[in-house]
Amino acid sequence: MEETAQTDTAIIDEAGESAANQANGGNTPVDGENSAEIRAESPDSAQNGDSEGDESPNEADLNAKIAELEAQLAETRDQLLRKAADFENFRKRMNQEKQNAIDFANQSLILDIIPIIDDFERAIQSAEGAVELSGLPAGKAMLDGITMIEKRLTSQLEGKWGLKRFNAAGEPFDPNRHEAMMMEKSPDVQEPVVQEDFVKGYMLKDRVIRAAKVKVIMPEEV
Repeated sequence: MEETAQTDTAIIDEAGESAANQANGGNTPVDGENSAEIRAESPDSAQNGDSEGDESPNEADLNAKIAELEAQLAETRDQLLRKAADFENFRKRMNQEKQNAIDFANQSLILDIIPIIDDFERAIQSAEGAVELSGLPAGKAMLDGITMIEKRLTSQLEGKWGLKRFNAAGEPFDPNRHEAMMMEKSPDVQEPVVQEDFVKGYMLKDRVIRAAKVKVIMPEEV
Protein backbone atom coordinates (compact mmCIF):
# COMPACT_ATOMS: atom_id res chain seq x y z
CA MET A 1 0.00 0.00 0.00
CA GLU A 2 2.83 2.42 0.75
CA GLU A 3 4.44 1.76 -2.64
CA THR A 4 1.13 2.46 -4.34
CA ALA A 5 0.80 5.80 -2.48
CA GLN A 6 4.32 6.86 -3.44
CA THR A 7 3.64 5.94 -7.06
CA ASP A 8 0.50 8.08 -7.07
CA THR A 9 2.40 10.99 -5.54
CA ALA A 10 5.08 10.79 -8.22
CA ILE A 11 2.44 10.72 -10.95
CA ILE A 12 0.77 13.79 -9.46
CA ASP A 13 4.12 15.63 -9.26
CA GLU A 14 4.93 14.79 -12.89
CA ALA A 15 1.49 15.96 -13.96
CA GLY A 16 1.99 19.25 -12.09
CA GLU A 17 5.37 19.89 -13.73
CA SER A 18 3.93 19.01 -17.13
CA ALA A 19 1.09 21.48 -16.61
CA ALA A 20 3.57 24.15 -15.52
CA ASN A 21 5.70 23.51 -18.60
CA GLN A 22 2.68 23.79 -20.85
CA ALA A 23 1.69 27.05 -19.15
CA ASN A 24 5.16 28.43 -19.94
CA GLY A 25 5.05 27.44 -23.58
CA GLY A 26 6.78 24.15 -23.08
CA ASN A 27 10.03 25.74 -21.84
CA THR A 28 11.08 24.77 -18.38
CA PRO A 29 13.34 27.73 -17.43
CA VAL A 30 10.70 30.31 -16.77
CA ASP A 31 13.13 32.76 -15.15
CA GLY A 32 15.54 32.58 -18.10
CA GLU A 33 12.72 33.22 -20.54
CA ASN A 34 11.64 36.32 -18.66
CA SER A 35 15.19 37.61 -18.81
CA ALA A 36 15.29 36.94 -22.54
CA GLU A 37 12.03 38.74 -23.03
CA ILE A 38 13.35 41.73 -21.06
CA ARG A 39 16.51 41.69 -23.20
CA ALA A 40 14.37 41.45 -26.34
CA GLU A 41 12.39 44.47 -25.25
CA SER A 42 15.55 46.56 -24.85
CA PRO A 43 15.87 47.40 -28.62
CA ASP A 44 12.27 48.63 -28.61
CA SER A 45 13.07 50.77 -25.64
CA ALA A 46 16.09 52.13 -27.50
CA GLN A 47 13.91 52.86 -30.54
CA ASN A 48 11.42 54.69 -28.32
CA GLY A 49 14.29 56.74 -26.94
CA ASP A 50 15.40 57.60 -30.47
CA SER A 51 11.87 58.66 -31.42
CA GLU A 52 11.73 60.91 -28.37
CA GLY A 53 15.05 62.40 -29.40
CA ASP A 54 13.70 63.02 -32.92
CA GLU A 55 11.03 65.37 -31.53
CA SER A 56 13.59 68.14 -30.86
CA PRO A 57 14.41 68.82 -34.54
CA ASN A 58 10.69 68.79 -35.33
CA GLU A 59 10.06 71.36 -32.59
CA ALA A 60 12.96 73.48 -33.88
CA ASP A 61 11.50 73.43 -37.41
CA LEU A 62 8.10 74.34 -36.01
CA ASN A 63 9.52 77.25 -34.01
CA ALA A 64 11.42 78.47 -37.07
CA LYS A 65 8.23 78.33 -39.14
CA ILE A 66 6.34 80.26 -36.45
CA ALA A 67 9.08 82.90 -36.36
CA GLU A 68 8.97 83.19 -40.15
CA LEU A 69 5.19 83.63 -40.14
CA GLU A 70 5.41 86.23 -37.37
CA ALA A 71 7.99 88.16 -39.39
CA GLN A 72 5.76 88.02 -42.48
CA LEU A 73 2.80 89.19 -40.38
CA ALA A 74 4.81 92.11 -38.99
CA GLU A 75 5.93 93.09 -42.50
CA THR A 76 2.37 92.90 -43.81
CA ARG A 77 1.12 95.00 -40.90
CA ASP A 78 3.84 97.59 -41.58
CA GLN A 79 2.91 97.71 -45.26
CA LEU A 80 -0.76 98.19 -44.37
CA LEU A 81 0.11 101.04 -42.00
CA ARG A 82 2.21 102.70 -44.69
CA LYS A 83 -0.58 102.33 -47.24
CA ALA A 84 -3.07 103.79 -44.77
CA ALA A 85 -0.76 106.75 -44.07
CA ASP A 86 -0.22 107.33 -47.81
CA PHE A 87 -3.96 107.24 -48.42
CA GLU A 88 -4.61 109.68 -45.57
CA ASN A 89 -1.98 112.09 -46.95
CA PHE A 90 -3.50 111.75 -50.41
CA ARG A 91 -6.96 112.46 -49.04
CA LYS A 92 -5.76 115.56 -47.19
CA ARG A 93 -3.91 116.80 -50.27
CA MET A 94 -6.97 116.33 -52.46
CA ASN A 95 -9.18 118.13 -49.93
CA GLN A 96 -6.67 120.99 -49.76
CA GLU A 97 -6.52 121.27 -53.54
CA LYS A 98 -10.31 121.24 -53.70
CA GLN A 99 -10.52 123.97 -51.07
CA ASN A 100 -7.88 126.03 -52.89
CA ALA A 101 -9.83 125.69 -56.11
CA ILE A 102 -12.90 127.04 -54.29
CA ASP A 103 -11.05 129.83 -52.48
CA PHE A 104 -9.15 131.09 -55.51
CA ALA A 105 -11.70 130.40 -58.23
CA ASN A 106 -12.30 134.14 -58.69
CA GLN A 107 -8.65 135.15 -58.57
CA SER A 108 -8.49 136.09 -62.26
CA LEU A 109 -11.63 138.21 -61.96
CA ILE A 110 -10.31 139.99 -58.86
CA LEU A 111 -6.99 140.68 -60.59
CA ASP A 112 -8.98 142.42 -63.32
CA ILE A 113 -10.82 144.55 -60.72
CA ILE A 114 -7.70 145.63 -58.79
CA PRO A 115 -6.52 148.11 -61.49
CA ILE A 116 -9.92 149.80 -61.23
CA ILE A 117 -9.34 150.22 -57.50
CA ASP A 118 -5.94 151.73 -58.35
CA ASP A 119 -7.72 154.25 -60.59
CA PHE A 120 -10.05 155.15 -57.72
CA GLU A 121 -7.04 155.74 -55.47
CA ARG A 122 -5.33 157.98 -57.98
CA ALA A 123 -8.56 159.90 -58.55
CA ILE A 124 -8.96 160.42 -54.81
CA GLN A 125 -5.38 161.66 -54.45
CA SER A 126 -5.85 164.10 -57.32
CA ALA A 127 -9.21 165.31 -55.99
CA GLU A 128 -7.74 165.86 -52.53
CA GLY A 129 -5.07 168.14 -54.01
CA ALA A 130 -7.62 170.06 -56.08
CA VAL A 131 -9.99 170.53 -53.16
CA GLU A 132 -7.20 171.86 -50.95
CA LEU A 133 -6.28 174.42 -53.62
CA SER A 134 -9.80 175.49 -54.57
CA GLY A 135 -11.70 174.99 -51.35
CA LEU A 136 -14.93 174.57 -53.32
CA PRO A 137 -17.75 172.68 -51.55
CA ALA A 138 -18.70 170.97 -54.81
CA GLY A 139 -15.22 169.53 -55.12
CA LYS A 140 -15.36 168.29 -51.54
CA ALA A 141 -18.69 166.57 -52.18
CA MET A 142 -17.33 164.87 -55.29
CA LEU A 143 -14.25 163.73 -53.38
CA ASP A 144 -16.42 162.27 -50.63
CA GLY A 145 -18.55 160.43 -53.21
CA ILE A 146 -15.52 158.89 -54.95
CA THR A 147 -14.02 157.89 -51.60
CA MET A 148 -17.28 156.26 -50.52
CA ILE A 149 -17.50 154.22 -53.75
CA GLU A 150 -13.89 153.06 -53.41
CA LYS A 151 -14.37 152.01 -49.79
CA ARG A 152 -17.60 150.18 -50.58
CA LEU A 153 -15.97 148.28 -53.42
CA THR A 154 -12.92 147.25 -51.39
CA SER A 155 -15.08 146.34 -48.37
CA GLN A 156 -17.29 144.12 -50.53
CA LEU A 157 -14.31 142.33 -52.03
CA GLU A 158 -12.70 141.88 -48.62
CA GLY A 159 -15.81 140.67 -46.80
CA LYS A 160 -17.11 138.30 -49.49
CA TRP A 161 -13.99 137.10 -51.27
CA GLY A 162 -11.16 137.67 -48.77
CA LEU A 163 -9.28 140.35 -50.74
CA LYS A 164 -6.97 142.44 -48.54
CA ARG A 165 -4.85 145.46 -49.42
CA PHE A 166 -1.62 145.86 -47.46
CA ASN A 167 0.73 148.77 -46.90
CA ALA A 168 4.45 148.16 -47.32
CA ALA A 169 6.00 151.47 -46.21
CA GLY A 170 8.30 150.99 -43.23
CA GLU A 171 8.43 147.17 -43.50
CA PRO A 172 11.58 145.15 -44.16
CA PHE A 173 11.86 144.39 -47.85
CA ASP A 174 10.36 140.99 -48.69
CA PRO A 175 10.68 139.86 -52.31
CA ASN A 176 7.60 137.66 -51.82
CA ARG A 177 5.47 140.73 -51.01
CA HIS A 178 7.34 143.64 -52.57
CA GLU A 179 8.62 144.52 -56.03
CA ALA A 180 11.45 147.07 -55.92
CA MET A 181 10.95 149.84 -58.51
CA MET A 182 13.60 152.18 -57.10
CA MET A 183 16.54 151.70 -54.72
CA GLU A 184 18.46 154.22 -52.64
CA LYS A 185 21.36 153.72 -50.22
CA SER A 186 21.38 155.14 -46.74
CA PRO A 187 23.69 154.84 -43.70
CA ASP A 188 20.65 154.87 -41.43
CA VAL A 189 19.48 151.29 -42.18
CA GLN A 190 21.08 147.93 -41.49
CA GLU A 191 18.84 145.98 -43.86
CA PRO A 192 16.69 146.77 -46.92
CA VAL A 193 13.56 148.70 -45.88
CA VAL A 194 10.57 149.83 -47.93
CA GLN A 195 10.41 153.63 -47.93
CA GLU A 196 7.40 154.30 -50.15
CA ASP A 197 4.51 152.53 -51.88
CA PHE A 198 4.02 153.31 -55.54
CA VAL A 199 1.27 150.72 -56.02
CA LYS A 200 -0.47 148.86 -53.19
CA GLY A 201 -0.11 145.14 -52.81
CA TYR A 202 -3.03 142.74 -52.48
CA MET A 203 -3.60 139.37 -50.85
CA LEU A 204 -6.40 136.91 -51.54
CA LYS A 205 -6.95 135.13 -48.23
CA ASP A 206 -3.37 134.10 -47.30
CA ARG A 207 -1.85 134.32 -50.80
CA VAL A 208 -0.14 137.35 -52.32
CA ILE A 209 -1.78 137.84 -55.71
CA ARG A 210 -0.09 141.14 -56.49
CA ALA A 211 3.15 142.38 -54.98
CA ALA A 212 3.41 146.01 -53.91
CA LYS A 213 5.57 148.21 -56.16
CA VAL A 214 7.88 150.07 -53.79
CA LYS A 215 10.94 152.22 -53.27
CA VAL A 216 13.61 150.50 -51.17
CA ILE A 217 16.29 151.98 -48.90
CA MET A 218 19.46 149.87 -48.97
CA PRO A 219 22.27 149.90 -46.37
CA GLU A 220 25.59 151.34 -47.51
CA GLU A 221 28.36 148.86 -48.22
CA VAL A 222 31.01 148.69 -45.51
